[in-house]
Amino acid sequence: MKFLSKPAMLAGIALAASFALPASPALAQLNGLAVNNPTLALAQSKTRDTGFQQVNQSFQSQIQLIGTLDAEITTLQTALDTNSDRQISQEEIDANPNVVQQIQAKQQQIDLATQPIAIGHMYVLEQLIADYNNARDAVIAEKGITVVLSPDAVLYAPDSMDITSAVAAKLDERQPSVSTSAPAGWQPRQATVNTYEQIQQVLMLAAQVRAARAAQQQQQSGAAAGSTESTQAGPPAEGR
Repeated sequence: MKFLSKPAMLAGIALAASFALPASPALAQLNGLAVNNPTLALAQSKTRDTGFQQVNQSFQSQIQLIGTLDAEITTLQTALDTNSDRQISQEEIDANPNVVQQIQAKQQQIDLATQPIAIGHMYVLEQLIADYNNARDAVIAEKGITVVLSPDAVLYAPDSMDITSAVAAKLDERQPSVSTSAPAGWQPRQATVNTYEQIQQVLMLAAQVRAARAAQQQQQSGAAAGSTESTQAGPPAEGR
């Protein structure tokens, strides 16, 4: 049983499921209207974050194996690219059937290793999903909200209308911890599988944004340091 595409699954595991996702501003009442993103609320949940990390800790050997196999697949894919154009053509695949078989075998190993991790993550998630509507309704009642809109249904709205973070906080308040050990034979509902994949994509995007910002800050720091050194050195001495 394969729940996710390889990029999404590997990204979610490699990220260790721990990111400071952007928080929404505090709600300012706007004629009883609010906007809420259920997927992002679940992604922002500290209980979900902790639960995912605990599952990852339970499967450290599998995670290490996945990383090793993924690196080996990358090496094999590079070997397939015989003309070094960073693209693998059908001709290159046909010319190296043994390499292709090795890649497929390693991918099967990855699929097997990711299954118990995905099951653990989704077991955590499904427990939170079960109480999600209660958390959302509590926020609605506390804020005196009369209409909640999906972000997809809104062309423009001020950030102050977003109650996503408030719902995430309420969910954590109601569910400060969840079980991370799925019962034998437990299978997630399809809705949970779909939400899980969406959350993995959110975490992957958050990682990309953080990496881009870190690279930009490093580049700016390097440029600033170079400018300082140049200033301290002063102008070159004139020849006599």
